[in-house]
Amino acid sequence: MITQTSIETFLTELAGKAPTPGGGSAAAIMGAMGAALVSMVCNVSIGKKDCAPMEPELLAVRAESERLRLRLTAMVAEDVAAFDSLMSAYRQPKSNESEKAGRAASIQLGLRSATLAPLACARASAEVIELARRAAVAGTRGVISDAGVAALAAHAALRSAALNVYVNAPLLTDLEFARQSTAELDALIATSASTSETANAIVRSRL
Repeated sequence: MITQTSIETFLTELAGKAPTPGGGSAAAIMGAMGAALVSMVCNVSIGKKDCAPMEPELLAVRAESERLRLRLTAMVAEDVAAFDSLMSAYRQPKSNESEKAGRAASIQLGLRSATLAPLACARASAEVIELARRAAVAGTRGVISDAGVAALAAHAALRSAALNVYVNAPLLTDLEFARQSTAELDALIATSASTSETANAIVRSRL
């Protein structure tokens, strides 16, 4: 499993000639790092006297950030699988009309998976950004900058995942699915950009 490798090994593979792991996996890692940082802010803050009134909020945020950390970590491998499946479809034979039709259908299935995987990453990353904003409000001042880093990491993850949706959606023959996917993504980007800026402003105000 790619997520069981060391950071050094992962980065070496990311830098290599193979197309996977690539940008989609990197986006999932960034999102998972953002979620992990939110959890860290909560874990450091829970039990501190100055955070006592916010402890229920911190516990709720931590529960969600841990769920998303595990989900985004799993997406690293899911992105690789989706891309590899698409590449396998492109390599299918096309020497006659039957093979061409089968190959075309497989490519469309692969493109759909390669669109859904980064879209799921973008959705999860948007949730992390909102959790980072909440952690910036509720967390103890000593680690408040980490809430800001969490928001920035998750925002980078969302924008990075978006690129993989945008590159695949135009190739889909299911035009309605492509339209819905890009429209949802556009809305996520707009909302999350504002939330990320809000989180950053909260952090700066508390430094």
